[in-house]
Amino acid sequence: MHTAFETVPVLVTAAELHSLPATGGPAPVLLDVRWEEGDPHGRERYLKEHIPGAVYVDLDTELAAPPAPDAGRHPLPDPAALQDAARRWGVTVGRTVVVYDDRGNTAAARAWWLLRWAGVEHVVLLDGALDAWRAAGLPTETGEPEHLPVPGDIVLTPGHLPVLDADAAADVARTGVLLDVRPAERHRSENQPAELRAEFRAGRIPGALSAPTGDNLAPDGTFRDVEELALRFTALGADDATEVGVHGGSGISAAHTIAALAHAGIPAALCLTPWTL
Repeated sequence: MHTAFETVPVLVTAAELHSLPATGGPAPVLLDVRWEEGDPHGRERYLKEHIPGAVYVDLDTELAAPPAPDAGRHPLPDPAALQDAARRWGVTVGRTVVVYDDRGNTAAARAWWLLRWAGVEHVVLLDGALDAWRAAGLPTETGEPEHLPVPGDIVLTPGHLPVLDADAAADVARTGVLLDVRPAERHRSENQPAELRAEFRAGRIPGALSAPTGDNLAPDGTFRDVEELALRFTALGADDATEVGVHGGSGISAAHTIAALAHAGIPAALCLTPWTL
């Protein structure tokens, strides 16, 4: 369960990101992942306001393969396609990648997880997302970037973070800790959204424990501090000596909880098989 990236920070604050160019190293690659279930207007929100120099990333087409009945709405992208996209974004060996969105990083965490899974070591989430940047009084810009990113040279090598298929997730639920990050009412088979009833099974994987993604965040949209997160997860039986798996609906919110666990020093595997019919 342990990975080579355990000592790499998960988060960067707005102040730290703003000061990075002054450190003399290469400027970070900024990725803006505007996405919300059922909302096709992420790019419009990016054009309305984003951090200067940020590149828009389309979750549905760049961070996922096309939906498939046996793989859910957001299967992992083809590694070659992901590498092509990362190079378009300007991801280069030796440059830090900073990812953010405008929803507490629940979408940005998908890019964070994918890039780390694919071997990009220095990937961090902007803690508090775009709201934290605005709250710090830092500048934003509108419209298309003035210049396209210089193409990157990154070579992706998938497999650096652990994953689970359906059988392995069921095993973890029996012998370790499997966290179900969907809203608690869906874990309890209550109020299944109408648009999901045909695709996602009500109920839960036997033995999975409810750990809604929203509880990873403080009221201001930043991640809860390390001590709070550690207490939250250890209360569920998850610690760095236990095999921990995380599952959700289509692998978006689960990546956010993987990040929260990593911030608390707890490695975990992402379940790639959605809880489908």
